[in-house]
Amino acid sequence: MASQFTDIELITQDDGFTLSFQARPILHHSRQTPCLWLGTGTADIEMFRGNFSIKDKLREKIALTEASVQKHDSGWRILFSRGDTARATLAVHQDENGRLVLDLHNDNASHNRIWLRVAAKPEDHIYGCGEQFSYFDLRGKPFPLWTSEQGVGRNKKTHVTWLADCKENAGGDYYWTFFPQPTFVSTQKYYCHVDNSGYMNFDFSAPDFHELAFWEDNATLRFECAPTYVDLLEKLTALLGRQPELPDWVYDGVTLGVQGGTDVCQQKLDAMREGGVKVNGIWAQDWSGIRMTSFGKRVMWNWKWNRELYPQLDQRIAQWKQEGVRFLSYINPYVASDKDLCDEAAKRGYLTKDADGKDYHVEFGEFYAGVIDLTNPEAYDWYKEVIKKNLIALGCGGWMADFGEYLPTDTFLHNGVSAEIMHNAWPALWAKCNYEALEETGKLGEILFFMRAGYTGSQKYATMMWAGDQNVDWSLDDGLASVIPAALSLAMSGHGLHHSDIGGYTTLFEMKRSKELLLRWCDFSAFTPMMRTHEGNRPGDNWQFDGDAETIAHFARMTTVFTTLKPYIKAAVAQNAKSGLPVMRPLFLHYEDDRRTYDLKYQYLLGRDLLVAPVYEQGRRDWTVYLPQDRWIHVWTGQEYAGGDVTVDAPLGQPPVFYRASSEWQSLFAPLRTLAIRG
Repeated sequence: MASQFTDIELITQDDGFTLSFQARPILHHSRQTPCLWLGTGTADIEMFRGNFSIKDKLREKIALTEASVQKHDSGWRILFSRGDTARATLAVHQDENGRLVLDLHNDNASHNRIWLRVAAKPEDHIYGCGEQFSYFDLRGKPFPLWTSEQGVGRNKKTHVTWLADCKENAGGDYYWTFFPQPTFVSTQKYYCHVDNSGYMNFDFSAPDFHELAFWEDNATLRFECAPTYVDLLEKLTALLGRQPELPDWVYDGVTLGVQGGTDVCQQKLDAMREGGVKVNGIWAQDWSGIRMTSFGKRVMWNWKWNRELYPQLDQRIAQWKQEGVRFLSYINPYVASDKDLCDEAAKRGYLTKDADGKDYHVEFGEFYAGVIDLTNPEAYDWYKEVIKKNLIALGCGGWMADFGEYLPTDTFLHNGVSAEIMHNAWPALWAKCNYEALEETGKLGEILFFMRAGYTGSQKYATMMWAGDQNVDWSLDDGLASVIPAALSLAMSGHGLHHSDIGGYTTLFEMKRSKELLLRWCDFSAFTPMMRTHEGNRPGDNWQFDGDAETIAHFARMTTVFTTLKPYIKAAVAQNAKSGLPVMRPLFLHYEDDRRTYDLKYQYLLGRDLLVAPVYEQGRRDWTVYLPQDRWIHVWTGQEYAGGDVTVDAPLGQPPVFYRASSEWQSLFAPLRTLAIRG
C-alpha cells in the first residue's frame, strides 16, 4: 500500500515500510533490517582542561523489529516495538517550509539511548558535521559530536599526539573539534539536521545506511532537498541563520597579533607599516594582563584594561583608529578565581554550581576560573554589560571570544537542564551574548568578534570563526593543511566565514615555528576572508612576522594581494550574508558533474572565480593542482589551462592560484601578475 502526502512517500510492506522524501530514500525498515534501536546507558565523561574522555556504560541495545504505520491529517505516526520491553513513536510530517520532520520519542522511561539508521547508497559522499580537520568527505568513519579542545596532533600514529596523550590526555583524534554540529549533507542533494544538543555519534561507515546515535530519549530530525548544492546551502542557512557582513576595515590588511604593552604594539606597528605592510588592526590578547605558566604565556582572565601593562591605551586606540588601525582584545566566558571580576560574579550568584550548591571552579592549567552561568538571565545580562563597558566603551574594534567548549558535565545550571545536554549548546549561547552586546550598542557591522567553539546557532550569532589552535608544524591533521578541510566542512554546515592564526599557535614538545611555515601560512591567508597573526603560546620559540626584513617584505606583498582583492572578497562575503553561499567553497559547489572534485579537501574556491591550492609541505617549490574543466588563468604567470592535473612553480609568495578566464573580475585579478616573485 502506498500513501502520498505532498513530497513524502511512505510505502508499507507486510514486515515494514520505506519512507522517501522528494524521491530520496530516508528510512528502510523490516524485521530483518530494522532502522531503530533503543537502549540504556550511563555516560562516563571526564574533562581535563577541555579534553574529554567519553565512555558509555551501555546496559542494553534492543532492535525494534515491529512497526505499525498510522496515517493522520498532518502525516504519519509509526509505532515501533519489540515485545513489551521497548517502544518508540516516530511522527512524520512536513513543516510550513516544506521540510521533512521526523520527531522520535522513546516510550519507555528506562531507555535513554536511540540509534536510527538513515538510508544510504554506497556511492554517497557525506560532508559537514561542523568543523572537521582531518576529513572533508566523512564517508567510511564514525564522527562523535562533542565540543572540546581540538587535540594536539590529532593523529594517534604520530609522536606529538602520543606525547600529548601521555602528558594530559590532550592528543586528540581525527574527530575532535571545537565546533561539532549534527548536520550532514549527502551527495543525494539533501541535508539532515538534528535539533538535539546532547552527545551524538554519526557513523557513516556502512554502505547502505548512516547510523545516528543519540544519548537522549528523543530526537528531532529535519531534511530538505534541492536540485543543486548552492540551492541546498541556501535552504540550510535559511534554517540555521547566516553571518552578517564583515566590517569594512577587515579587508584593509593584516591584524597583527602582538603582546607586551602599548609601546611594543606601537613599535611593531611602525616597523610593519614602514616596511610597506598593510595593517588593519592590532590584536593584543594580553590587554587584561598576563599569567606565566609552564604551558607558556597566558592571558589574565579578568576582563578589564590592565593600565600597568597598557598605559594610555584609550588614547592610543583613538589615535590608531584615525590612522585606519583598530585595536582588538580578548575575552572568554570564564573569570579567574583569584581576581575581582570572579568575586563580583560569586557575590551576585552568577557562577554555575557543584553538587553541594557551591560555586564550580574549573582548572585551566595552573589556575582556576569560575563559569559564568549564561542560562541565568541576570548573569547573562551582567556579562553582556561587562563586554559593553570594558571592551566596547574602551573603543575596541573587535575581540577574540575564546573558549566555550569547557562546560563541565557535572556542574549545575540555573535553567535546570543537565550540563551534559547543555554542553554542546554552550558555545552558541556564548556567541549570542557577544552578538547582542554589539547589536544593543549599535556596533554590529563595525566591531568584529571571532570564535573557535561553536554549535547549532553559531551561524546566527558568531560574526567570524577561526580554526583554533593548530600546531606550528606541517602535520596534515593539526598543521597548515588541516585548516582547509576545517573551513570547507564548516561551509557545508552553514557557516561561511573562516580564518586561522597565521603560523599556527600550539608550540609544545620542542616544536618551533619556522620562517618557511609562517610565510606559507601568510600566502594561504591572503586568500581567505581575514588575515591575522598569532605569536603562539611560546613566542620566543616561533619565527614572528617581524623576524627579519625579508619576512616583513613578504607580508607587505601578500597584504597588498589581500587588499587588492578587497572588492571581490567583500562581494563574496555579502553573498554569504544574503544567501548562505560560503566564501571558501568546495569545488563541487560549482562543478557538480566533475567526480574528482568530491574528493578534494586541500583545494578550494574563494568566491566563484578564484581556485586556491595552498602549499602545505615543507621545502616544496612546485605544486600539482587539479583544475575542473574550464578556462583557468594562472594568477602569477598569466598562462591559461583548460583543466586536469597541472604542476606549476610555487615559490614562497606565489601560492598556486588560478582565476576563471570568463570571470567578470578578471580586470581585478590580472594586475596581480605584477606582484609575482621575480627570480
